[in-house]
Amino acid sequence: MTKRKSSSCILIALGLITAAILPFFLGTFVIFLISLLAVYSLVSIGLNLLMGYTGQISAGHAGFLAIGAYFTAILGSRVEWMPCIVVLFLAGLFTATIGFFLGIPILRLKGFYIAMATLAFGVVVSDIILHWTSLTGGDDGLGVGTATIASLSLDTSHKLYYLIIFVTISLTVLAHNLVKGYIGRAFVALRESEIAAQTIGVDIAKYKTIAFAISAFYTGVAGGLFAYLITYLSPDAFTLELSIDFIAMIVIGGLGSISGSIIGAVILTGMQQTLAGLQDLQVFIFGLALIVFMILMPRGITGMIGAVKERFFRP
Repeated sequence: MTKRKSSSCILIALGLITAAILPFFLGTFVIFLISLLAVYSLVSIGLNLLMGYTGQISAGHAGFLAIGAYFTAILGSRVEWMPCIVVLFLAGLFTATIGFFLGIPILRLKGFYIAMATLAFGVVVSDIILHWTSLTGGDDGLGVGTATIASLSLDTSHKLYYLIIFVTISLTVLAHNLVKGYIGRAFVALRESEIAAQTIGVDIAKYKTIAFAISAFYTGVAGGLFAYLITYLSPDAFTLELSIDFIAMIVIGGLGSISGSIIGAVILTGMQQTLAGLQDLQVFIFGLALIVFMILMPRGITGMIGAVKERFFRP
């Protein structure tokens, strides 16, 4: 094993140990906030797989988050014996199916038109949730049952934290392996040039729909975790502003980077929490900060780090 790999293993081990012992030293709100960061990191990873790796724009990912959240709440309340891990997987699978079928008509669209189509999708999902009151509760909202695994009830933020961290780490590792394999290379080929990708044997229609499905799967699972975390769902939790926030996360962290997805989610959510008490000034300061990020780091934080390494540490 090389020194670099050995150092990486040590850092990963230390990170896992730190994540495991954090609940013993932190309060309920901080644990809730870390859990929310992990949920948003999953959404950011899913969106980055679509936008950063394949170049397909989505302005309606809050809709996928809502589908996963409401699916989890409805299924969990009707099949109470089902383990939450299974419920989360089914939520992701259901959302992925919708993402796959959404990807089919979008195949003919490009750029701005894809953004408008996905934006419309998010609006339609919100409208369905608002008006299908017999299933979703509409404006009155919908309560979410407690996550359970066998006889273990995850009825506190500290217990739920471990489920969220486990799922987030597992899907992050899966995403890392995915982008390093053939599917990831096909995604990148699509992003760089669809014509060139087609000439080397990449099925454009197939991999575009796969990208939408995988992205929706990640966001659907995140939606299920989000539902368990906040315990009560309402349509105003899944707004257009939330979809824009997800885009901002991957732009700040770095397009085409799994680690950048997590960094962007942490920074953006941290900024929102810090500015929460400023009320009317919050939007102004938040927008100004984003402009500064775009000017100083157009390739995101991971892009800037890569550029620094290449310039000053190149052998």
